[in-house]
Amino acid sequence: MATHFADRARIFIKSGKGGDGHISFRREKYVPNGGPDGGDGGRGGDIIFAIDPGMNNLSDYRHRRKFAATPGEEGKKKKCHGKDGEDLILKVPEGTVVKDAQTGKVIADLSGENRKQVILKGGRGGLGNMHFATSRMQAPKYAQPGGEAIEIEVILELKVLCDVGLLGFPNVGKSTLLSRLSNAKPEIANYHFTTLHPILGVVDLPDGNGFVMADIPGLIEGAAEGVGLGHEFLRHIERSKVLVHLVDGASVEGRDPVEDIRTIDAELQRYSESYSEKLLQKPQIIAANKMDANPAGKEEILSRLQEAFPERKVFAISAVSGEGLDALLAEISSVLASHKEDSQIYEPEIDVREYYGLQQDSYTVERGEEGEYIVEGPKIEKMLGYTNIDSEKGFLFFQKFLREQGILKKLEALGIEEGDTVRMYGLEFDYYK
Repeated sequence: MATHFADRARIFIKSGKGGDGHISFRREKYVPNGGPDGGDGGRGGDIIFAIDPGMNNLSDYRHRRKFAATPGEEGKKKKCHGKDGEDLILKVPEGTVVKDAQTGKVIADLSGENRKQVILKGGRGGLGNMHFATSRMQAPKYAQPGGEAIEIEVILELKVLCDVGLLGFPNVGKSTLLSRLSNAKPEIANYHFTTLHPILGVVDLPDGNGFVMADIPGLIEGAAEGVGLGHEFLRHIERSKVLVHLVDGASVEGRDPVEDIRTIDAELQRYSESYSEKLLQKPQIIAANKMDANPAGKEEILSRLQEAFPERKVFAISAVSGEGLDALLAEISSVLASHKEDSQIYEPEIDVREYYGLQQDSYTVERGEEGEYIVEGPKIEKMLGYTNIDSEKGFLFFQKFLREQGILKKLEALGIEEGDTVRMYGLEFDYYK
């Protein structure tokens, strides 16, 4: 039974919440009022992506969609620290690009030297009440909650790492050519969709250099709109440095090689307009295969191809007999040598913690109908949840929070004056500088 090649997946990932700080007091014999001894909460687990050299697809993520690291434990009595949450390492094949599903922006590219990356940090552990004791307030009844977990949806896309991408319709001989030139052993059969996933082969050259060539899934018209295996095909050639168009020069199946290239060019054009403008800038070479099957028509087909595509070099080859392969390899090698720096590595476009953390910690400051000032938002609610405003220490902490978060500045910008009322959830107070 054939396994489906998965090169795209959509999953939810969630870091671990930090453990809350603990509120407790020493209870010792003969010590009626023991001091605070609540310990700190543990750190939440991170979500980490790492390259697994043994993987070549994303099928592990097709049937399971939610992945979460474990939360940190709450702090304990006797100043005991809560246990840290366990990190979750998600293994992916090399060439996997992680994108934020909400914005479509790149978070990470697991390629080249980037073998392992923390994508979501776990929440920090909250401080226990032992940290909040002062000479004035020796028995603080509050502790800091743990940092929030972050949950996001991401898209994983596998973009194969290869130097040379083989383009061509099914049955033009791509598998035969790859097996002839490299160490790859593709299954070769006469089907219109022989290749369901990219097959990579390392081509060794006499001078000691070599390159990776990929036989990309067969293309059909309409690929750029996602028909058939179109997007899989086009996504994988984004990283290629050189594109080799393989056509059936002998028209064994009645195909016109010139029209085949024009069809593929049209798909590349459509895809590049929507996804990757660099695709059309890559150098392209034409290889007319199966020329041993029609030696009499060789010159005619070569001149037709050269006339139709004057900016590209055209080579007559036979993947079966080996005719013309040395000249083709020499040209590929020469082009690669002049495009050494063209490796397509996708730079991060978004900092997840900053992007989603700011959203979680946002707040609003506005004027109410009766002239009062209303401050709301997750950050405010969270702070009020662990701050005892009735104590001197708590009120000083509260004032410092308002100042450091820029809330006082926003109130002043709205025109607040001394004696005006400020409301925050269940709390109401008069504003004084």
